[in-house]
Amino acid sequence: MNPALIAIAADLGLTIVEKVLTKKLGDKNGQLAADVLRSVANRAGVGVEDLDSLAEEDPKRVGDAMKVVEYMTPELLALYAADQQYQLAVLQSESGGGWFMRAWRPAGMWMILTLWLWNSIILHLSNAWWKIALPPIPFDQLMALTALYFTLYMGGHTLKEAVKSWAGAGK
Repeated sequence: MNPALIAIAADLGLTIVEKVLTKKLGDKNGQLAADVLRSVANRAGVGVEDLDSLAEEDPKRVGDAMKVVEYMTPELLALYAADQQYQLAVLQSESGGGWFMRAWRPAGMWMILTLWLWNSIILHLSNAWWKIALPPIPFDQLMALTALYFTLYMGGHTLKEAVKSWAGAGK
């Protein structure tokens, strides 16, 4: 973390942003800090990668962006805490169920991986080795099965984001 960003937050008395940036508030892997930095960068009108240099060149602009983010940070903290509680609840509910509750997700992942490996590599090697012509799974059906699994496993967010990016790519 750039000391200039932390110094700006400390000088302006933005205690929540300062604690998040120094990782005294939030998780160890920095998800909350990344969200705060992304918000500050958006408010300052630069990318996250350019925020450090902007803090040294134009600290007033970064400070103004931090003031706005400081005002929004309690909402971010509430969302972050709710997300953490949801993840904990999911883990607890899955650990208390029967073996199927714990096994369907990893079993599905291994099945999808096996089908993709089979269709892409193993089938062709087998056909070449034994001089046979086993038909592959049509890739559109394999993709549909993978999308269905992602929808079930991840609540549809992965498929939704993929469709958004495909729809946006044509514009």
